[in-house]
Amino acid sequence: MTLFKAALGFWVGVLVAVSAPAQSSFFKDADYPLGEKLIAENRCVACHVSKVGGNGNAIYKPQGRINTSALLRGMVEQCNTELNLGMFPEEVNSVAAVLNRDHYKFK
Repeated sequence: MTLFKAALGFWVGVLVAVSAPAQSSFFKDADYPLGEKLIAENRCVACHVSKVGGNGNAIYKPQGRINTSALLRGMVEQCNTELNLGMFPEEVNSVAAVLNRDHYKFK
């Protein structure tokens, strides 16, 4: 059932991303302090370190499979679903906005 929920969460994120506004305004309403707080509370960095080692930053590959704001938001939603974090859509968007600001830098 967990795999099903993860897959469903990913595709919901993709569907939301496809209907999202233009990338230039994708994160315009994001709450950056909330995103930073959620990243810390949910131990995102520790999870990334466990997956890729080092300081965890190797998980961020701007030229890799996550190459748009929409896909970034969908990936955060997948983590939310897979790990059962219980974040609301606006919280997922805030986390994605912080990741975009700090790592991806999509316009």
